[in-house]
Amino acid sequence: MNLQQPNANEATRTFNRSKSVAPVSGICTRCVDGCRGGCETWKASFRGREVLYPGPFGTMTAGGDKDYPVDYSHLNINGYAMGAKGLPEGQDGNPDNTLFPLVDTETQYGTDNPVKLRLPVFTGALGSTEIARANWEHFATGAAVAGITLVTGENVCGIDPGLERDSNGKVSRSPEMERRVEMFKRYYDGYGDMLVQVNVEDTRLGVADYVIQELGVECVELKWGQGAKCIGGEIQVHDLDRALELQKRGYLVTPDPSVHENQEAFKDGALKHFERHSRLGFIDREEFVTTVQHLRDLGAKRVTLKTGAYPMRELAMAIKWASDAKLDLLTIDGAPGGTGMSPWRMMEEWGVPTFYLQAMAYELCCHLHEHGHFVPDLAMAGGFSSEDHIFKVLAMGAPFVKAVCMGRALMIPGMVGKNIGMWIEEGNLPKTVSEFGTKTEEIFIGYEHLVDKYGKNEAETMPLGAVAMYCLCDKLRTGLQQIMAGSRNFCTHVISRADLMSLTREAEAISGIPYVMDAYRDEAMAIIEG
Repeated sequence: MNLQQPNANEATRTFNRSKSVAPVSGICTRCVDGCRGGCETWKASFRGREVLYPGPFGTMTAGGDKDYPVDYSHLNINGYAMGAKGLPEGQDGNPDNTLFPLVDTETQYGTDNPVKLRLPVFTGALGSTEIARANWEHFATGAAVAGITLVTGENVCGIDPGLERDSNGKVSRSPEMERRVEMFKRYYDGYGDMLVQVNVEDTRLGVADYVIQELGVECVELKWGQGAKCIGGEIQVHDLDRALELQKRGYLVTPDPSVHENQEAFKDGALKHFERHSRLGFIDREEFVTTVQHLRDLGAKRVTLKTGAYPMRELAMAIKWASDAKLDLLTIDGAPGGTGMSPWRMMEEWGVPTFYLQAMAYELCCHLHEHGHFVPDLAMAGGFSSEDHIFKVLAMGAPFVKAVCMGRALMIPGMVGKNIGMWIEEGNLPKTVSEFGTKTEEIFIGYEHLVDKYGKNEAETMPLGAVAMYCLCDKLRTGLQQIMAGSRNFCTHVISRADLMSLTREAEAISGIPYVMDAYRDEAMAIIEG
């Protein structure tokens, strides 16, 4: 494992002055009077709670960098020299027609009204954070044109400045939520879906009723924490009146904006912002089942659940309750995760790492299946970014895991494309981009594909962040096709745990995937002895 420095990290814009650091505390071995900075303890001595969060908050994403003892790099993929599974109908496995472009990367999840995906991935929850709001047109359009599922995160209606409520305090109109739904629907062509998450605050506000009945949203996702934190979501508020308004709406806002000394600190400039938090909430099986039925009665075609990096007890509750309620999807989000709105040390130190969490989930699902119970489709989240991650997650969780949730990885192209568009307008393209050209059609390798599908006029108005997401998904799809072809899997539903090997005994003990020296040993010996 790499040594961690718990008292300094680039995410919090802190650093140790000394080259020698006490490994447990992260404090310099020689801490001197007169030091000019800047470890976390030093910076927190005058900025206090502000140092809890990565920064600059709202304009960047952050992911925990703790190096866990075992992760997906401890698995390798088996490649084979013969055979092929899941070939397209009419293909006989002749070497001349088993080419990697024939691999079908489509998948689906859900029960009565399944969702088709062109690629077994979907976005992380893009909720009330500023980075989600400011880049939404890129994320939503990109997900739609790529044919993947888009997740609208929690609290979008609750913080909407244009929120309108009825006499019962329930949302009657949210212009921001309307905008989000409309942008996805504009390019939706039958692949992917738009999930709207609801947490404790959203439930109190009646968000599910509003998005299903007024906006035509077909899927609602219940929320139990996430991989980066076990507390509710938070954002920073840089306006006193706005902080007071959110407090009136029932949110926890800290420091309390109604308190005189906090108002004065804000006016002085020492207090730069307030924080809006959500309630923690408590899970209850009866209430959960009732809520799921209520959503279906409202007209939801699909109901899903997102749970976080909780220990095995809560994971078992999520799986069993999802089974009892016949949910369409259960997304399990492992540590460290994070998109930039979580307290940094919590992101680093809380929760079950994704690899371990998936191993637990597989064991529990097998037990459920063996006893004849319904097993919901699963998706895994928590630090994934590449095509080999997709394959390993699908294989390790086969046949239960249907897709991989990518948070930060799918936000990056949205921001990259947006910025390239600005740089083109300014005539200020960096060399890292201009080496490929100076025009949109020269820079984006997938641009002409979109022109061919949507027409030149439509493609020219498409947000460039969406074009970039399409390009990234094309890379993921092609890379996945190559890996699948090498392992002789020509469609996603035939991928199995037999396609993986563990590189360490620790990974084998956790996952149940055979150690590299034991994988296919019996078959090998039969050949030698035959």
